Amino acid sequence: MERYELAKERIAQIPDEKMAEEPYCDFFTKEAMFLQQVIHVMDHGIAGKNLEELQEQNHELYQDILPENYENSYGNPAYAQKMLGEYGKVFTFLYTELHGTIAYAFEKKAWDLTVVLELFLEIYSAFTQEEIPAEKQVKEILVSYVNDYCQDMVENRIREAIDPENNFVVEMIMDSDLSDLSYLYQSGEYVSENELKTAEFMNSLSQREIDEMARTYTEGYRMGFITGRKDITKKKTVNIRYHLGFERMVKAAVLQFREMGLQTVIYRHALHAVNRRNQFRNGFTGGIANPQFDYDHRQDSALFLDPDFVKRKLRAMQTSYDEYADLADVHGGPAVIETFGEKPFSPVSKPESWAFTEAQQKLQLELDNESGQITNRYIKGEERSFTIIAYPIPEIGEDFPEIFHEIVKINTLDYKKYQKIQQTIIDTLDTCEWVEIKGKGENETDLLIHLHTLTDAKTQTNFENCVADVNIPLGEVFTSPVLAGTGGMLHVSKVYLNGLQFCDLKLVFDCGQVIDYSCSNFETEEENRKYIEDNILFHHPKLAMGEFAIGTNTTAYVAAQKYNIADKLPILIAEKMGPHFAVGDTCYSWSEDTPVYNPDGKEIIARDNEISEMRKEDVSLAYYGCHTDVTIPYDELGSIRTIDDEGDMISIIEDGRFVLPGTEALNEPFGE
Repeated sequence: MERYELAKERIAQIPDEKMAEEPYCDFFTKEAMFLQQVIHVMDHGIAGKNLEELQEQNHELYQDILPENYENSYGNPAYAQKMLGEYGKVFTFLYTELHGTIAYAFEKKAWDLTVVLELFLEIYSAFTQEEIPAEKQVKEILVSYVNDYCQDMVENRIREAIDPENNFVVEMIMDSDLSDLSYLYQSGEYVSENELKTAEFMNSLSQREIDEMARTYTEGYRMGFITGRKDITKKKTVNIRYHLGFERMVKAAVLQFREMGLQTVIYRHALHAVNRRNQFRNGFTGGIANPQFDYDHRQDSALFLDPDFVKRKLRAMQTSYDEYADLADVHGGPAVIETFGEKPFSPVSKPESWAFTEAQQKLQLELDNESGQITNRYIKGEERSFTIIAYPIPEIGEDFPEIFHEIVKINTLDYKKYQKIQQTIIDTLDTCEWVEIKGKGENETDLLIHLHTLTDAKTQTNFENCVADVNIPLGEVFTSPVLAGTGGMLHVSKVYLNGLQFCDLKLVFDCGQVIDYSCSNFETEEENRKYIEDNILFHHPKLAMGEFAIGTNTTAYVAAQKYNIADKLPILIAEKMGPHFAVGDTCYSWSEDTPVYNPDGKEIIARDNEISEMRKEDVSLAYYGCHTDVTIPYDELGSIRTIDDEGDMISIIEDGRFVLPGTEALNEPFGE
């Protein structure tokens, strides 16, 4: 606290000093004034402010990166370079690190706030000298900051993910009057109309409706352990990940998890550069003030990513998990509430942003791979589970209430009905060696999937009969294909993956791996390929087809058409609305040796492929650390047919409709 007080006092003097040379003076003055706002929150909190005052404060803290102001923000790498020349990249990195202090102030994280304030002051001091530092010196200061605090930042992040004690977000939810929307501003996250209207809508639901929504979610988590034949009684904690505005449902879920003997941990999406990864927000989040800002800074770690940092971070992870091994051992895994409905985001690619070199891309892959192995040693894949469910947000349109209730209905469909129909599909698939998938109209999909050989058809199956447990809503049968012999073209006109829209996406497979790819988001082929490399391939030179599935949730598909929201649905729902293909790891990654059974008692033997089997010799070669589903919607689908070793074919789907005897009920939502 003494360091904090000294930093606070010094920052208060900066706006009046005008000591740094132009154009740097403008940056330091603006950021010092911003930090004074943050410090005020740290010292005084938000007590006594009414809703209007809280909204004004929230807007002031985030206004600089809002789309209407972003063109002239130092958070915008293009503007930073325009104003600061060669210093643009280092200052826009610093800006982003400073931006994270908002959350630290609301959580009263004095250490996190102080180290960032001191970083700002160190660089400011360097620019008040007679000779300003070279860009290389500023970079060295930033790299030293990252390296000096890597251990602390990684340790804090790991502890927050598994320790239920002193959990800021859980306490906010359980201690607040959720009928008073001012609670939304306690988190320090950006609060847009989406969060306000979501919370308002949740308050319009009865407690019974809230409890039932939560029960679908928590029961899905519990059933994940049961169907996976894992012992939930060994677990003491569950991690809830969700979007601000859903607190009433989350509160009900916390209480239901307690009934199961599980305490809840909720951690915020990462803010320190040491822990941030891409533009994706993993954990609790509020509104995204500007997705372009997040996208522009997705590779900020290019500033410091080198072999020494990789070793340092992996060491920090290892020592931290050693320290919290007991907590990790009893952690059950994540329970995720996704949201969807925001306007599809097609980013602008800026050359001024930090970007990985080819060597750094390889280092990041190494870091991801080794990180996954360390985590799995302490939170064992064969003992943990998860669940994931999704709901719309008001931005989806004026039909939001109707769409929301439709999604609740979709999330609670009769699993016994689907289980029986899906078993009929599986029984047919288990008689063949190959599956052929073809598009229709302008869709150029033409794929051949090679299935594993069953040595005992009475006790074995290739496909999992997926109903509503870990993966809500129900509605798919899936397998891990044999890579050898799997190939062809996967094409979809428009798809929304990892929060980003892809237009006219094409992936070409050979021996089960992506060998070519294209889309039409940008004007040049180079930009389009880079977009796919950054956000689907994640810089792997090749990526395997880890999953082939047939979605059966025609109810969801018809609802998407009725409300014209197909391009806004998350992959969690979209993957149930046609055949889908995942690039990356299999669905069984890190737990391939744990037997999995369908409700009919048959063991699903297709848990491995030629890549994941490499774990037996060298685990570093077996996993990609990603799994991205791409779905062909029914209206772009020509046929799905099985092919046996005699070349005989059986149709499961023709012209986008189910034709296999016993599956006709799936066409009822179409009115057929």
